[in-house]
Amino acid sequence: MEFEGTVYKIMPVTKGTSARGEWQRQDVVFEMNEGSFTRKICVTFFNKPEDVARLQEGAAYNVSVNIESREYNGRWYTDIRAWRLQPKQESAGAGAPMPDMPPIAEEPSYASSPAQVDDLPF
Repeated sequence: MEFEGTVYKIMPVTKGTSARGEWQRQDVVFEMNEGSFTRKICVTFFNKPEDVARLQEGAAYNVSVNIESREYNGRWYTDIRAWRLQPKQESAGAGAPMPDMPPIAEEPSYASSPAQVDDLPF
């Protein structure tokens, strides 16, 4: 699932150790505008400190998440885990490349070129 939201609050990091090794999780609350009201969604970033470090409160992002519920001692718990995060593209620059990316050069067409020269060693 994917949604567009504004970072409302970045929660503190939680760290621990399991049988698989050390882990780190951080919750981020996003605010979604749906017409005349807003909803808040708490999204977990599991072992993704570099993604959370790029976030800025008040900035808009497109967030891709997996939603999963599980049962524990007769109660159900739901996790919303982020797996991709992209800054929201403004409508004016939607077709323009990102400023830090070099322009994409066209590949030459080999269909109309003369016979290929084999320059590989025997």
